[in-house]
Amino acid sequence: MKTLTTQLFILAMICMATISTTKAQVYKSEEPLAHTYSIVARDAKTGEMAVGVQSHWFSVGTSVPWAEAGVGVVATQSFTNKSFGPRGLALLKEGKSPEQALAILLADDPGKEVRQVAILDAQGRVAVHTGKQCVRYAGHTTGQNFSVQANMMLTDKVWPAMAKSFERSEGQPLAERVLLAMQAAEREGGDIRGKQSAAMVVVPAKATGQIWNDKTIDLRVDDHAKPLDELARLLKVYRAYEHMNKGDLAVEKGQMQQAMQEYGKAEAMFPENLEMKYWHAITLANNKQVEEATKLLREVYKKDDNWRELTSRLPEVGLLTVNKKDLEKLLQVK
Repeated sequence: MKTLTTQLFILAMICMATISTTKAQVYKSEEPLAHTYSIVARDAKTGEMAVGVQSHWFSVGTSVPWAEAGVGVVATQSFTNKSFGPRGLALLKEGKSPEQALAILLADDPGKEVRQVAILDAQGRVAVHTGKQCVRYAGHTTGQNFSVQANMMLTDKVWPAMAKSFERSEGQPLAERVLLAMQAAEREGGDIRGKQSAAMVVVPAKATGQIWNDKTIDLRVDDHAKPLDELARLLKVYRAYEHMNKGDLAVEKGQMQQAMQEYGKAEAMFPENLEMKYWHAITLANNKQVEEATKLLREVYKKDDNWRELTSRLPEVGLLTVNKKDLEKLLQVK
């Protein structure tokens, strides 16, 4: 009969062999260690769907969030299996429910116990898996039109705080609600290692048939001391450029007053942005408000005189429609 010491030694060797095999199956260079928190969510009114994520890992936006307009969104994290993103979306397109798609993804995955993945479809149905070997604290909370999930967190209060924030922010735009949920996670300590990168993707309820237009928001912060602060700044820039785009559209339609209002809104959000201030000025000039235009151009030229040269080139392509006298006035601003 083997001694107790011998039995324990044999057991230890078996465990080591098992762990070694698991590592060989799980820890792959193409599967980033994206221990993180994330949210998949849908706006019940617009049908928009979103993924938001933050992690102490470089460029988390390249591996965790996956989205397709009219289909759904996926967040795949912990010991990330990136194939879960495109494969999960393909299964949804085939008519599978999130629960069915998740079951298929995990069925042949030897590393499923170290995975964390959430799937949400265009109907707002969700399915989520947190493997038993995800690093503590790890867990998830689901609700109507959303799921929040986290692993390797400082405390077990992170994902409940995200859920509460998302539910309380109903009525705000989806992107802002996702950001608020992640900020709530950070207030509860977030990732135990700290923070490095963040990302947000938003897609519409229905595909347009033009895949280049099917991500309404696609923002990434790959490496930053305060990635959520930077993501919030980028979202604000995005909102400002929405006004710029509306202004450009109004110009195309000859609606100069509307264009001026939209450019003005954008400039008010970022008064130091030369691009916004410049096109506001050009719109004023085209709307025969040359004196007002010169005031703005003076500020722009003072900071970067290359904009003066750009002004001289606009008439030849029809973007500046003033007469020669007014053009000289715009170019000679000091």
